[in-house]
Amino acid sequence: MKDKQEEFLNIYDACIHREGAAALREYLFKSDFFRAPASTRYHCAYEGGLCEHSVNTYKRLLFAVQNEYGEIWEERVPHESIAVCGLLHDLCKIDFYKQDFRNVKENGEWVRRPYYAREELFPFGHGEKSVYIISSFMRLTREEAMAINWHMGGFDTRVKGWDPSISEAYDKYPLAVLMHVSDLEATYIDEKRGV
Repeated sequence: MKDKQEEFLNIYDACIHREGAAALREYLFKSDFFRAPASTRYHCAYEGGLCEHSVNTYKRLLFAVQNEYGEIWEERVPHESIAVCGLLHDLCKIDFYKQDFRNVKENGEWVRRPYYAREELFPFGHGEKSVYIISSFMRLTREEAMAINWHMGGFDTRVKGWDPSISEAYDKYPLAVLMHVSDLEATYIDEKRGV
């Protein structure tokens, strides 16, 4: 867990320099960001999983942008934007999970086991909530906001209700497409399922 936190902070400090970055960094330490899971039972569902997932997504996004644009990748997408989107896309999960206990049957006997449950204190959505939190500290570019807002792709509840905005965002902002794919690859290829 400490290794991923250190890796996260090294990337953050090396890449994110805009006004408000220091205050956002301080907020992350005051929150449960470095201790929180990334999910209740799917990917990185353990202490420190959110930080680990954020680093994995950043790495996938950096690779995707470099692969897409080749030698001119930094002219197309600044490294700072990649770090902002990859590292901060899931800030909506800060103070979102609480540890609880449930009874499960193991070897024919009931035992009490810890698990993470959702506890939504600020029901503002998913990607849009991350944009809101980040914007409370520092200004996002329009492309960064779109990439973070729509990183869930077809899993976003707005899309399930048929909001065509996602298609328009993906058409106008290629970083949003690369962000969604990077999040999926981190989740389904790089990370452990379950506890």
